[in-house]
Amino acid sequence: MSPSFRPDIEGLRALAVSGVVAFHFGLSDLPGGFTGVDIFFVISGYLITGQLLREIAEDGRLDLWRFYARRARRLLPASLFVIFATLVAGYFILSPDEQALYSKGAMYASAYAINFWLIRWSFDYFAPDAANNPFIHFWSLSVEEQFYLVWPVLLLLAAWLRPGRRTVILVIGLAGVVSFAVCAWLTTVSQPWAFYFSPLRAWEFAAGGLATMGPARFWRDRPRLSAAQSCLGLALIAGAYLMVSEDSPFPGVIALVPVAGTVLVLLSGSGASRSAAQNLPISVLALPPLQWLGKLSYSLYLWHWPVIVYATMMVPDLSWPGRLACAALTLALSIFTYHWIENPIRRNSWLMAGAARALVPAVMLTGAGVVVAYGNARFAEHNLSPEQRVIASSAAQSSTARATNAGCVLDLETIKPNPCVFGAKDAEHSVVLFGDSHADHWSTPLIEAASKNNYRVVTYLKSSCRASRVTTWNSRLKRDYTECDQWREQSIRDIIALHPSLVVISEFSMGNMMRESPDELKHANWNEEWRSGLRWTLGAFSQAGIRVAVIRDVPFNSSYADKCVARALWRGQTPAACDTQRVMAANDDIAKEERDIVRGIPNATYLDMTNRFCDQTTCHVFIDGMLAFRDRHHLATPFAATLEPPIERALFSKVAAEK
Repeated sequence: MSPSFRPDIEGLRALAVSGVVAFHFGLSDLPGGFTGVDIFFVISGYLITGQLLREIAEDGRLDLWRFYARRARRLLPASLFVIFATLVAGYFILSPDEQALYSKGAMYASAYAINFWLIRWSFDYFAPDAANNPFIHFWSLSVEEQFYLVWPVLLLLAAWLRPGRRTVILVIGLAGVVSFAVCAWLTTVSQPWAFYFSPLRAWEFAAGGLATMGPARFWRDRPRLSAAQSCLGLALIAGAYLMVSEDSPFPGVIALVPVAGTVLVLLSGSGASRSAAQNLPISVLALPPLQWLGKLSYSLYLWHWPVIVYATMMVPDLSWPGRLACAALTLALSIFTYHWIENPIRRNSWLMAGAARALVPAVMLTGAGVVVAYGNARFAEHNLSPEQRVIASSAAQSSTARATNAGCVLDLETIKPNPCVFGAKDAEHSVVLFGDSHADHWSTPLIEAASKNNYRVVTYLKSSCRASRVTTWNSRLKRDYTECDQWREQSIRDIIALHPSLVVISEFSMGNMMRESPDELKHANWNEEWRSGLRWTLGAFSQAGIRVAVIRDVPFNSSYADKCVARALWRGQTPAACDTQRVMAANDDIAKEERDIVRGIPNATYLDMTNRFCDQTTCHVFIDGMLAFRDRHHLATPFAATLEPPIERALFSKVAAEK
């Protein structure tokens, strides 16, 4: 063991990986477990900065190639092994279409650039579900590798400008402050950039780097202060695990909590006695179980995500015994990887003899990873059966509903209504479609039905914005969706001024059963808020003498229909394997409340087409040889088009009678 080895750092690694694994395995008591990644970032900044500064101080120079060789031996073999193993397992678990898509993720992960791919993916509202990507966790490794490339150069620049501790502190501090300021700002403006873009996470590495220059003797001479400081640090880490959640505006300012906690522990541990338990928290971090987990932390991080992702794909309602079995499998794979991949290559005397001996194979292995992943993607694309191509085609058309295709569904930030007109603009009568994406997926059959009856359709649609007058929490913006409130009020005024023959409303009703806001007290009476909001919206149109129709929301399926059906066909199963019990999918209770509200509003009708999806016990995702849904709760456009006849009968016969 190296004389510079810090058991408390190994213990911190154990805490970090435990938080991440617990979060991803569904432990709701640790909603902020994902901040363990931030602990890793600070530790990396601390260790790498200290190592580089010692080399500069001792040799007066920095051997970049030797540094990169050490990093390659340490990180590359295990990561590529997991990537290859995940690709192989994916052949048996994923549909060919998914294999093609996620192989691209493997390609970027092999090149340590998947964070850039995820930034682009995060801004695509209709992108495939990123959470099912078995390589998404490589984003943090990509950020670390990009840090390793740039940080030594930055330290060399500091040494070149003016040798000395002050210059290094100034350069690292300035880089950290700029990075943090931009990160905090972008978290509220464009969160994916703040989360995935490595320069905007540099401040966390910089915090660790600055911690290396803390006076260790100061804490060594003040054991009580050191112990209190380490207690505070661990308390901050615990607070992040317990109080931060996916709904928090993260990373932003709130990321200071786990980062500051880690820095405090690192500073305290730098001066702790290694021969006596003068600092109880540091001694706890040095306990054998935490040391063991800390050594396995890298392999645990690599394996845990593909294991739980593939397990939940095969068993969507994975029980806790099943999750514990996944944890055991993750641990077994990690032990194997640590002892048979990580250590043998990292400590190989031939590879350690010269930088080129490690870097040349590293470049070749990286290239091989990219080539294999790309080849796997192309192989999967050619491996699609006719049935798979039907599913892929149907899924590809999922975002081409008439209104969406015309660019008429507003994004989250836009406030000003942008009505779109379909059909003859000079038609004497008009119908308005008003609501969120769950109104949009009815646009295709509604526009077709309207055109047959010489009506024009005017759409007022906004992403994730319900027609009901209720303030919702937006998980993408990480705050109350005030833009929706402003857009809704103006849209209702515009629609009343237009005075159409009919307003058609549909919205994400299942969301009314979900706690969307992290502030439970603020929305303690959420159901009543929603009921009042729907009643207000319908009443506004009714009082203006405008007929209004509410289309009952579609079922909420237990799985992503397009992916599940494709996997079922790939495994030789029937699409029925993807169906959901009606009691879970059809939101009958919410529908009853909606129906009762509509009955109390003059000139309002309720259209229920649930029997097209569900029988008495089951809701189906594959109907009449067609994929009915493009994900869990949006209609696939080709299937939506088949619903034009009942839409026409239910809506336009009554409208025509009133002409």
